[in-house]
Amino acid sequence: MPPPESLPRILVLWCPDWPVVAARQYEKLSDDAPLVLTEKGLIFAASASARAEGITRGLRLREAQSRFPAVIDRVYDSALDSRAFEPIITAVEELIPGVQLLRPGMCAVRVRGAAQYYGGEKAAALTIIDRVNEIAAPNARVGIADALFTAVHAARSTVGANLRSRSAHARIVPGGSSAEFLAPLPIALLDEPQIVRLLIKLGVSTLGDFSQLQYTDVRTRFGELGARLHSLARGRDPQAFIARTPPRDLDVVIDFEPALDRVDQVAFGVRSRVDDFIEALVRAQLVATAIRIELDSESGETAERVWLHPRSFSPTDVVDRVRWQVQGSHLVEAGLSSAISRVRIVPETVDAIGNHETGLWGSGLEPRIHHGLSRVQSMLGHGAVLVPSVQGGRTLQSRQQLTAWGDRSIGERSAERPWPGALPAPLPGTVFSSRHAVHVFAHDGSPISVDDRGHVAAAPARFATSDSRSRTLTAWAGPWPITERWWQSESSGTSWRFQAVDDTGCAWLLVLDGGGWWAEARYD
Repeated sequence: MPPPESLPRILVLWCPDWPVVAARQYEKLSDDAPLVLTEKGLIFAASASARAEGITRGLRLREAQSRFPAVIDRVYDSALDSRAFEPIITAVEELIPGVQLLRPGMCAVRVRGAAQYYGGEKAAALTIIDRVNEIAAPNARVGIADALFTAVHAARSTVGANLRSRSAHARIVPGGSSAEFLAPLPIALLDEPQIVRLLIKLGVSTLGDFSQLQYTDVRTRFGELGARLHSLARGRDPQAFIARTPPRDLDVVIDFEPALDRVDQVAFGVRSRVDDFIEALVRAQLVATAIRIELDSESGETAERVWLHPRSFSPTDVVDRVRWQVQGSHLVEAGLSSAISRVRIVPETVDAIGNHETGLWGSGLEPRIHHGLSRVQSMLGHGAVLVPSVQGGRTLQSRQQLTAWGDRSIGERSAERPWPGALPAPLPGTVFSSRHAVHVFAHDGSPISVDDRGHVAAAPARFATSDSRSRTLTAWAGPWPITERWWQSESSGTSWRFQAVDDTGCAWLLVLDGGGWWAEARYD
C-alpha cells in the first residue's frame, strides 16, 4: 500500500433520492408528499414518505397504489434529473474546480487543494454541504477517501447517522484506511450479479473476504473484470478521475422591470437579446436544434417548454417561439393575466454549424418550403401548420398523428408492432376527420344490429347519410370486431366494422359502435 501522501483524495457529493427531489421541485410539491416515479409500470424511485408505507423500488404501480392509495405517481424523466442537477454542479465548481459527474445526484472532485484552502478536509466537506443545501438539495452528504469507490460508500454510510449534528453529513476515511473501511461491507456492493452470486456460494460475503483472496487467483478465475472488482475491494480504484470541462454559458436571461403585460411587448423586449444569443452560438461554431424557454410571471407562475426545429433556429424563429409560448402558457387570457418578469432561453440541443451549412448553389426547394411554412405559422400561430404522420393503432383515427410544423413527433406509437384487430391492407383512401353518422337498413327497412356473438340480424341492403340521401348496397363483408380496453369497465367497448359497396361502385368502411352506425372512411 503506497503511503497516504501519494494517494489522491477524492470527495464525493451525494444528494439522496435525487430523482424524487428533482421531480418534487419541478412539480412544486411539499417535502413530505408521497411521490413515486415510474418507469415501464414499475416504481423507479420513491420518496421517504412513500417508502414508509411499504413502497419500494421495482414494485408495480398498481401494487404501490393498493398499499397507499394517496400516493402521487409521475413518469420518471432522466432529462429532468440532469437539468435540475446542473445548478448544483455549477455551485460545486465555484468552490472547487474540476468536477466529475458520476450521475445526476452524485459528483466527485479532488479535495487535496481545497483542503489546504478551507483549512482541512472536514471544513471543505461542510462548505460544500452548506452551499448545496442552500440551492435545492437538502440533506446533501459527502464522503472523502483515497479512491472514488470508497468515497462513494463513505458518503452513503452517513445514512442513519445522527443528522442533527452538522458534521454527521460528512464521512472521512483516513488516508491508507480504505481497505479497513470497506472490509465489513457486503459483497453485493460490487454490483456485478453473476460474480457476486458465485462468490456468495463460495462463502465470500464481504468485501474484506474478497480482498483476502490472491490477486492472481482472482484474475485467473474471473478475468479482467474480476481483477478490477478485487482492486475495488482493496480500496484501490483503477478508474481514472476525469474532470468535466464546464460547458460554455450560452443561456440568455432577459429581465423586465417593470414586468410586461402584453404579448407584443414581451416579443419586442427579447428581440435584441435573441440576436446576441444566435451570434454567441455562431462564434462557438454551433447551431441550436432545440431550445428551452422559461417564463417567470410577476405572481410567481412559471411556464417552461422545449421547442424543436427541423433544421436550426434563427433569431426570428426564437422570437416566434417566445411569443407562442406566452400566448399558450395560461398566463394569457385576453391579454396577460400575470405580467412577465423574466424570460430565459437555453440551447437544449446544439450541433456543429458545419452540419447545417447550405451547399455551394444553395439547397434547393426545402429551405423555401421551410421559410414559407414558418411564415404562415408566424402569422397564424404555432398550431396552424400541421404535418401528418402514420403511427401504430387499431382504428384509422388512432393511426393518424398531426404535429405542428417544426416539432418532432413525441410519443409516436410504432407502426411496426403488431396491432391485433387493425384494418388490413388495402386501406381506405379517404379517412374522415370525424366519422359521419349514418343509418343502415335491411331489405324490409328494419335497422341492422349485431349480437354479442357477431351474428348480423339481417343482410344490409342500403344506408342513409345525415342529409337523408339513401344509397343501395350491392355487396358487403363483415363484421370484424374490435374490443379495446377490456380491462377498464368504464372505457371498454366492442365495435363492429363492415366493408360495403354502393350502387355507384364506391366502397365504404362502416362501423357499428355504441348502438349507432358511422361512416369512418371511403375507398377511393
